[in-house]
Amino acid sequence: MNRENEQRQAIELLCTDMLVPKDHLLRKIDAAVDFTHIYDLVEELYCEDNGRPSIDPVVLFKLVLIQHLFGIRSLRQTMRDVEVNVAYRWFLGYTMSQPLPHFATISYAFRHRFTAEVIEGVFRWVLEEVARAGYLSPEVVFVDGTHIKANANLKKHVKKSIPKAARHYQEQLMQEVDADRAAHGKKPLKKDDDDDTSSAPPEEKTIIESTTDPESGVFHKGEHKKCFAYETHTVCEKRGYVLEVEVTPGNVHDSVAFDTVFERLMEHYPEVEVVTADAGYKTPWICKQVIDSGRTPSLPYKRPMTRQGNLPWYEYVYDEYYDCVLCPQYKVLEYATTNRDGYREYKSKGYICQKCPVREQCTQNKQCVKTVTRHVWQDYLEQAEDIRHSPLGKATYALRSQTIERVFADAKEKHAMRYTPYRGLAAVTAWVKLKFAALNLKKLAIHKWLRSLFSDFLLMLEATSQNCEVASLTS
Repeated sequence: MNRENEQRQAIELLCTDMLVPKDHLLRKIDAAVDFTHIYDLVEELYCEDNGRPSIDPVVLFKLVLIQHLFGIRSLRQTMRDVEVNVAYRWFLGYTMSQPLPHFATISYAFRHRFTAEVIEGVFRWVLEEVARAGYLSPEVVFVDGTHIKANANLKKHVKKSIPKAARHYQEQLMQEVDADRAAHGKKPLKKDDDDDTSSAPPEEKTIIESTTDPESGVFHKGEHKKCFAYETHTVCEKRGYVLEVEVTPGNVHDSVAFDTVFERLMEHYPEVEVVTADAGYKTPWICKQVIDSGRTPSLPYKRPMTRQGNLPWYEYVYDEYYDCVLCPQYKVLEYATTNRDGYREYKSKGYICQKCPVREQCTQNKQCVKTVTRHVWQDYLEQAEDIRHSPLGKATYALRSQTIERVFADAKEKHAMRYTPYRGLAAVTAWVKLKFAALNLKKLAIHKWLRSLFSDFLLMLEATSQNCEVASLTS
């Protein structure tokens, strides 16, 4: 049995570069991009000839990248780990005895100095490096949202009444509604300005607002525990590179935030051809928006929200030629009106339905009138349904588990995105964008490293084959 002697006080002459493994992640990242580009992004935030000397901004960003890359829960803990980790010090360019910045300096810089434009610039710079390396393929994109638990206690809240937000597409929808009503011989709906009830207060809704972080929202779905949260609406491409991020309170639905995400995505990546999303995005407006832009929506089957025990929705058949609906008993439901929400209402005759043998399964209306609605943009939903059955729709939707779902799983399990230590929408947005920038950078570094290994392998094969040819010729 061999017993080693403790040599804790031994003095050795070593280079920091000798202590970092050749295949360490930080070596791959350092070789993948040139971090001096950060100086160009923050140059205007510093004074050339006044004030105290600052901490190198590249060091500040590298420290935050270390925190996100290795899933460290806080800046305090990050600095404790950097103090003893040789690879972290090597990545920063610090010696083992060189003093590190105080964590409060880093926190202050990202809270007060580095603006949202700088964070956005870093996020876009990493994507430009990915595109320059040839790994970005935005022809098919995947859209989804995931919740992040906020730094707020659910018990500390107040109930608050706020006005309902107007829909982004309300003006366009009202134009379509008025045109549809005019085509059916109906008068246009009264505008809010001309309405007799315009002096009444706007419609309100009651929400639960956190007193700790008022900008978060209550999230409760399925088996998830009710909590205050934020939601990150994210777009990625087929290799998992995140292209766009929008952070909202946790009580904002995916389809509501889609407009902002889609507009920014089209601005930066007009070459997008297919937009793949889950059933939460299958609304008439989103289908219309994507199809009218010349792109293809790839959406799944969405279960209709009908009353349990009633006749299935597909037994009510719409006749496009006569613009009516046929019920399962082959009775006609005629057009009645088009409401403000953009739905055409088709109604039956009460005296006919009163004697119907399946009336209890059809309607519980006291006047025995069955109403079937159809949106003015229903044709776009039907186009999306046709695409769902096509080879393109099946192939692209099957990739969601390998792309956007894997991005969220990696971010939460490996990079500490399940909870946020920050409060306020601006701080959480910056935190999320830096985290996804770190994930993109990690993926780029690994792809470049694997490509270099493959190139070295091909060169070795080529040299081996040449040696074999020379040996055969000499023999």
